[in-house]
Amino acid sequence: MRLQSRSTTRVLSSDFRHGLLCRNIRVPSRNRRSGFGLVRTLVTLTRSISQGPTEPPLLPHTIPKHFASVVSQFGDRPAVISRSPTTNQDALPTLAVPSSLETRLSYEGLDLASNALAHSLRSFGVKKGDRVGVSLGNGAEFAALTYAIFKLGAILVPLNPGFNAKQVTAALNHLGVELLIIGAVTDLAYKPCRGRSNLPLIQTMVPDLKSGRIEAPEIPTLKTVVVVDNSPSHPLSAFPPLATLRSLTPFTNLIPSLTNIPTSPNPITPDAPLLPSETINIQFTSGTTSHPKAAMLSHTSILNNGALIAGRMGLDPSDLIVCPPPLFHCFGSVLGYMATATTGAAILFPSPAFDPLATLRMAADHRATGLYGVSTMFVAMLELMHHQPAPVSAEQIAALPRHLRKGIAAGSSVPESLMRRLYEKLGLGDLVICYGMTETSPVSCMTAPQDPFEKRTQTVGRVMPHTRVKVVDPVDRARVVAVGERGELAAAGYLVMKGYWGDEVRTGEVRAVEKKEGGRAGEEEVWMYSGDEAVMDADGYVEITGRIKDLIIRGGENIHPLEIENCLFQHPLVAEVSVVGVPDEKYGESVAAFVIVHEGVEAEGEERMPGGTGDGKGERLTRDMVREWVATHLSSHLVPKHIWFVREYPKTASGKIQKFKLRTRAKESMDAGK
Repeated sequence: MRLQSRSTTRVLSSDFRHGLLCRNIRVPSRNRRSGFGLVRTLVTLTRSISQGPTEPPLLPHTIPKHFASVVSQFGDRPAVISRSPTTNQDALPTLAVPSSLETRLSYEGLDLASNALAHSLRSFGVKKGDRVGVSLGNGAEFAALTYAIFKLGAILVPLNPGFNAKQVTAALNHLGVELLIIGAVTDLAYKPCRGRSNLPLIQTMVPDLKSGRIEAPEIPTLKTVVVVDNSPSHPLSAFPPLATLRSLTPFTNLIPSLTNIPTSPNPITPDAPLLPSETINIQFTSGTTSHPKAAMLSHTSILNNGALIAGRMGLDPSDLIVCPPPLFHCFGSVLGYMATATTGAAILFPSPAFDPLATLRMAADHRATGLYGVSTMFVAMLELMHHQPAPVSAEQIAALPRHLRKGIAAGSSVPESLMRRLYEKLGLGDLVICYGMTETSPVSCMTAPQDPFEKRTQTVGRVMPHTRVKVVDPVDRARVVAVGERGELAAAGYLVMKGYWGDEVRTGEVRAVEKKEGGRAGEEEVWMYSGDEAVMDADGYVEITGRIKDLIIRGGENIHPLEIENCLFQHPLVAEVSVVGVPDEKYGESVAAFVIVHEGVEAEGEERMPGGTGDGKGERLTRDMVREWVATHLSSHLVPKHIWFVREYPKTASGKIQKFKLRTRAKESMDAGK
């Protein structure tokens, strides 16, 4: 491997397994305070199985114990900076750009606030092992609650604030939750100050809100509902004063102020000693399928995944990382919050729910060094930067590349053309790709800033430390495929979930205890099978080629949607595209594309969209033009038979497109003859 340094490399350890030579090599890195970062070289890889480095060693601590050491080192440095949109009711109907309120917590302040919250939660009966539901947007309250719950040894259950009453009821019942913390209003992406009142949802759970007690017939375990009153940010929500809803507990009863604690609360002592192997977080899978599951993650898996992500991307205490992905998802909570909190860096939440304008302004105002997002978020920010008239000044836009350099793109595939635009327009020269799943805490593969450009744009990188990945035959998981052959990706190591809560059957479908290949007699390891189709090259770089279930089989020939998506994304009039397979009488399946055009572009069958980006203003895109583009750049059998122009996609809150819903929509349109 070619190193970006003239220094001499030093082999720390090596072993020969599975037809490959594994070496840990220490090389200079400009992003780490120590001046060194650990990278991996793989030589003569013949089978698609790869072992990550064994250095640095895994952190043996619980999350609270490690956090205490970070506070002792970086107590006066900023830990969390969050903004909430605010306006007044008279101005709201015509106000295009709400102002915001900012909350800042140093590491010492975060420690004190979480201690105070932990004592209050204990007074409500929360103890080690209890599941505590949190349904909030990104903000200082959620950040402080996270460590309060961890310090008690309780289990954090982050819920998507966009859940409806049926989804919340099912989640709370499934986990036996006794205490729920919820916002008065759910902030909506792209719609600051225009959120959804949660009063109907709360009334569904607790019909009598004025009795002064919790009676929840549909959720027998529920004893306490704490409400964070964010209604001032949403003057049209009509959420009543909390004082009139005596059955609910205001968040201010737990802690009057996050930033002005009158006395220093004593550190909390859990009911029983905490063990690193214990479950501390239950994450519901994000819902690209119609059946979310509750994955149990431990101190060890979350803490180390965050620390190792930070190490590979080169985070240090001087970094200011803008993080719009949600805290209730692994992207926000582990890649974001845990990665910064293990290094003394600061995490910046620009808004409770994603808002591209608030994100750009947060990065500009604080001269942030890093920015996170999924493809759809980055596309929205890039579109906004070219909107006319521009809501962000030319001076702010020009300044972004001068201080932004680090970042993570994850959650879904990132087309190469988008990566190039992010380098050029936002200055994210050290942007890395992370790959994983909720069930692996979540990152198993990741690129590094020093990787060759083509690897950083065409792959999800190489295996992480203390992790093994392999690509297997989807029909026969016992067979590891050869390098360059497509198959199902699986991961093993400290990061694998303990299982799905209360669901041994579905746990057994994806999580398997297997004899460790090349290990000692009787040695076993736990593998998590992803359902993702992937291919590994001779250097151990992994390319995700799609979901196995998303594979389109047309006339017996396999078609990979990502290949068509990457092609169409490069069309100058296309902003986003998602490709799915739909039933076809002749071929079994055919290709269908859902296309979103740039603002200012007219799509066939739709009225001209308002505004414009300047890139394609006044242009028109037809279905035949889309087909011609694919036919010109790819082979004819990949040309979409069906094309729908849409304004938005059904997505999870983390930004992943829910293709199962697109397939349903396509079938309905085809049945209706559209």
